[in-house]
Amino acid sequence: MGEMIHIHDQVQHDVAQGTYLGYLKIYMWRNHWILGLLFTLLLFAQLGCGGTENEARVLRVGFVPAENAQEVARNAQPIVDILQRELGMEVQPFVATDYTGVVEALRSNKLDIAFLTPASYVLAKGEADVKVVLKSHRRGHAYYHSAIITHADSGIRKLTDLKDKTFAFGDPLSTSGHVFPRKMFKEKKIDPVKDFKKVIYSGGHDATVLAVLNRKVDGGATFSNFSDGRGASWKQYLKKPQEQKKIHAIAYSEPIPADNLVINADLDPVLAEKIAQIFLDLSSDAKGKKMLRDLYLIDGFMRATDEDYNSVREAFKIAGIDLRTSLKKRP
Repeated sequence: MGEMIHIHDQVQHDVAQGTYLGYLKIYMWRNHWILGLLFTLLLFAQLGCGGTENEARVLRVGFVPAENAQEVARNAQPIVDILQRELGMEVQPFVATDYTGVVEALRSNKLDIAFLTPASYVLAKGEADVKVVLKSHRRGHAYYHSAIITHADSGIRKLTDLKDKTFAFGDPLSTSGHVFPRKMFKEKKIDPVKDFKKVIYSGGHDATVLAVLNRKVDGGATFSNFSDGRGASWKQYLKKPQEQKKIHAIAYSEPIPADNLVINADLDPVLAEKIAQIFLDLSSDAKGKKMLRDLYLIDGFMRATDEDYNSVREAFKIAGIDLRTSLKKRP
């Protein structure tokens, strides 16, 4: 208070002398707290804008491991490079060891965009604030199938022949490697837990195909782009024709809506649209198509909506798989 009185006395002296400086001093003294408040607000606003800009300089991208995680990371790098160049920002890729890992990262707000399977999207939609923007397609078809496969020499020709046999699902959140196969078995009144001799989770489609090829299991669940075996996993992962012929599909599922690209709902809409357009552009470019084919064996992307995946939600129900407990499951 002593200092304040001193300033006031000095101001009164200057006013008494009739100087312009005196009037300016008394105005500033009376309004010093307003000026200080304005300065503080401007300072915080500047710092806040700086923080938002710094955060926006990093885009966190999640990839599901359709096969070996290291292979996915290697194939994802060219796309990461394109995103960095086109967006002018750092891009941090994250390849989870399983599908659930990507969902958990979205739920904890550690990702801005992510590639998801249909089943993992349905789970993420219920657990995290995400929005689907694109879905993949193969030869213009935005769907694929689940295939139940056996070794060609096994003598197994229909689903009921798998009773008392060993079986490999993929990832617990794999749409074609677990959810729809469970639905298929349920519709045939087959309970894998009770009716199969042993059930394993291979963790990936490539591992399932190899397990069947090498007779580690009697049957397995994987994907096929079409219901006649075209674009099937065993024809893509097995390079030798004689090995491909050793895999026999005994059943195919109904069409399954394709894998997708989702965004964190908090992501800036302008940035989100730029990202979507980049992938749409890649879908119409020869080199871009090769990158997408190398990454997830797809030909491109098209626009998607949440309603596109209602059949997957229904499959979860019929299969008897609880969405919330799926986050806790591991292969």
